[in-house]
Amino acid sequence: MVKFEEANARLLKNIFVCRICKAKVRAPSLKVSQGAVKCRSCKSRKLRPKRKK
Repeated sequence: MVKFEEANARLLKNIFVCRICKAKVRAPSLKVSQGAVKCRSCKSRKLRPKRKK
């Protein structure tokens, strides 16, 4: 899908999607794995990485 490393980083790096409301959140992966990041809209801590198509 992505030809350039810069574009790959911009589109996929540190972007997570809420499993409940499908909102996108940009946060460091270490904080997400620790459970320190919440979704802005539904306040859920259930986040998954953005899918690479």
